[in-house]
Amino acid sequence: MDVNDDLDPLETSEWLDALRAVQQHRGTERTNYLVNSLVDAARRDGAYVPHSLTTAYKNTLSPEQEQKSPGDRAIEHRLRSIIRWNALAIILRANQHSSELGGHIASFQSAATLYDIGFNHFWHAPTDAHGGDLIYIQGHSAPGIYARAFVEGRLTEEQLLGYRQETGGKGLSSYPHPWLMPDFWQFPTVSMGLGPLMAIYQARFLKYLAGRGLADTAPRKVWAFMGDGEMDEPESLGAISLAGRERLDNLIFVINCNLQRLDGPVRGNGKIVQELESVFRGAGWNVIKVLWGSGWDKLLARDKSGLLLRRMEECVDGEYQDFKSKSGAYVREHFFGKYEELKALVADMSDEDIWGLTRGGHDPDKVFAAYAAAAKHTGQPTLILPKTVKGYGMGESGEGQMIAHQAKKMTQDALRGFRDRFQIPVADEDLAKVPFIKLADDSPEMKYLHARRADLGGYLPQRRRRSASLQVPPLDTFRRLLEPTGTREISTTMAFVQMLGTLVRDKTIGKHVVPIVPDESRTFGMEGMFRQLGIYSSVGQLYRPQDADQLMYYRESKDGQVLQEGINEGGAMSSWIVAATSYSTSNVPMIPFYIYYSMFGLQRVGDLAWLAGDIRARGFLLGGTAGRTTLNGEGLQHEDGHSHIIAGTIPNCVSYDPTFAYEVVTIVREGMRRMVEQQEDVFYYITLMNENYPHPGLADAPAVAETSVEEGILKGLYLLKAGGDTAKNGHRVQLTGSGTILREVIAAAELLKEDFNVTADIWSATSFNELRRDGMATQRWNLLHPTDSPRQSWLERCLDGHEGPVVASTDYMRAYADQVREQVQNSGRRFLVLGTDGFGRSDYRAKLRRFFEVDRYYVAVAALKSLADDGAIAPAIVAEAIAKYGLDTERAAPWTV
Repeated sequence: MDVNDDLDPLETSEWLDALRAVQQHRGTERTNYLVNSLVDAARRDGAYVPHSLTTAYKNTLSPEQEQKSPGDRAIEHRLRSIIRWNALAIILRANQHSSELGGHIASFQSAATLYDIGFNHFWHAPTDAHGGDLIYIQGHSAPGIYARAFVEGRLTEEQLLGYRQETGGKGLSSYPHPWLMPDFWQFPTVSMGLGPLMAIYQARFLKYLAGRGLADTAPRKVWAFMGDGEMDEPESLGAISLAGRERLDNLIFVINCNLQRLDGPVRGNGKIVQELESVFRGAGWNVIKVLWGSGWDKLLARDKSGLLLRRMEECVDGEYQDFKSKSGAYVREHFFGKYEELKALVADMSDEDIWGLTRGGHDPDKVFAAYAAAAKHTGQPTLILPKTVKGYGMGESGEGQMIAHQAKKMTQDALRGFRDRFQIPVADEDLAKVPFIKLADDSPEMKYLHARRADLGGYLPQRRRRSASLQVPPLDTFRRLLEPTGTREISTTMAFVQMLGTLVRDKTIGKHVVPIVPDESRTFGMEGMFRQLGIYSSVGQLYRPQDADQLMYYRESKDGQVLQEGINEGGAMSSWIVAATSYSTSNVPMIPFYIYYSMFGLQRVGDLAWLAGDIRARGFLLGGTAGRTTLNGEGLQHEDGHSHIIAGTIPNCVSYDPTFAYEVVTIVREGMRRMVEQQEDVFYYITLMNENYPHPGLADAPAVAETSVEEGILKGLYLLKAGGDTAKNGHRVQLTGSGTILREVIAAAELLKEDFNVTADIWSATSFNELRRDGMATQRWNLLHPTDSPRQSWLERCLDGHEGPVVASTDYMRAYADQVREQVQNSGRRFLVLGTDGFGRSDYRAKLRRFFEVDRYYVAVAALKSLADDGAIAPAIVAEAIAKYGLDTERAAPWTV
């Protein structure tokens, strides 16, 4: 705004004087109310009111608004200093002989006060009266959390010395990893951006549990810690509008603004604090800035002209980083020295006094006041923006320097300076040893520490391994889906939806089922659940839906059971993970089923799927319209031929590619038994198809080698149909397949019999991933027990007594089935694999299967070629089949680029 545009300076002056008077006599809160009321009135009258989403570059809370901490500041400082020392000692001692182990010193030193205030005054552990607050700790700050747990007596010195040395079973994981420390860490957060994303959906799920009457979550808060550099990750900001829209006042973000990323400034040419404030305020968040420590309050109060605030606002972050890497004299010259008035303002201060002007995130009183205000705020999620110095206290070894993040060692001078600055009781002669500091149990500090945690219910972090078990209904509950469909054609997706409908009506587990869908419910035939179960909404349904006169209308409800996440696979996966870990975080076991286009699952949210393994999630991922040739009209970006390969990379992901309804039912029921009855830390990935065809019944498949069909389904392979006796002058092959391609395998067996007098046994391979894992376990046992009789894998046992080469065909890349090659060859068989390598494309299913060379004709030719390679038939017979079935021998391979 140009002052020359003011048509009535006197009137302007009167308005500003009035505003200043309100500010002076009634305070900031009243001033904000009046200004907001004026703006709202002007807008309603049609006036153009320019709006700024940022406030002045100062603390949001004035000194008069700050709630005072009830804690003993001196004792807390001593404890915090010792924790700081132990945190850096963990890293320095781990890297004394080599920097191979790595680790991070600077991140926790920057955030120590932020964590300390939370542990001492705000974060409740789970008790009978309180479900416990949930803390997402920034991954690089893990050493500081270990250091505190050591002081509390929860970790030993031996464990600290085992930092990042875990293979012996006693060390500490590099970052928060529940898989590696299942009683300690709750949430994996070091894959940047996933912590903020998960925290938002965690807070929403707590509201979901309360809305459905499954748990009292009202007192609980979700606190998420992250760095300002981490906010560059799309996932970090991707769901903040959801938090604002849902008014998640149980959610508090603390973004530590030390102004530095891994390599340099976050916004060297700007201000990350102001940027984040505008983004979050625009998304409906309450924002509290904690920029300046208490020492600045007097300076700001003395600065009647506003020049100090002007200087604060004109400095960019690159300058602020530079100031805190130097000295008080440097700050005097380059910050205050720009204006004579500011030089005069600090003329009575020594260089040491100026250097002692801390940033807000290092001032425990400022941090406490911000936390207290955030904890009391209602109607909005809260973002706290504390400003700190990366590597605070590290001196020449990293404080405020570009190298801070990578620092794993400190010079003796820097270490001595750290000791002196925080008054650590370590003698000069012991300094090089960097000893861990442990206080006497009867010391005032230890008594205080334990008393604070006792008042808050116990120690954090801690993780619950088990909850109450749920009784899973018997397999016979789904008998309709275990029987043949006759001439009726259904898809495996339809079978799953029918099973899900039965589950949600079950009196024992029905209320624990969480159906989760992106914006594709109608694609999967799940729209009937809208009315039956309702879609969860924190405000219910404030409108009459367009389809209200229809039987299956769109119904939103505060107690809705379905989570409908929109076109948002990352958000839906996050919802699934928080539901799949509710047994641990809320002592309420849930059974989440997240169904989605398979191509948009593990490929798109692979980092979250890996996190699900780490966090010990329990639930079902359903990859719908799966396979490279099933979703025939959608093309390259939609057709999945590799999700099972990705699933196989996650150790505790159990994956299946079933063909028939009874396979789906058997797998899902067993998954529930393992996860919510036996409480195993696994999760399931099951692919489903939208192709309709008749389904045989469970009883139609023959049992083999005194094993049940159910056992074979779960282990990954069973005999679907025996080919009968080998005809005179005939030959025999073993054909196996999964998903919809199994039907091509069945058809190929008929071709071989009719056209070439070859008998085929047909095997349903429900999971090549499970077969591979069983094979690896068998191989390992044989390797380590050379004097014992060798064991056979499940696949080898199945093939015993069944002659002929093996051909495997799937709707996935050849690598999927090729995983079991060694096992097949161990049984003395030739093994040939067909699959759908290459980019997908659109066409009719039959043409796609011909294109990718996995249809019945290619299966038949593959079987004949295997027999010819074994010398059982002449190669001319293979050529005859190729001609008979019209296969193009000169076309380019489908994976050619």
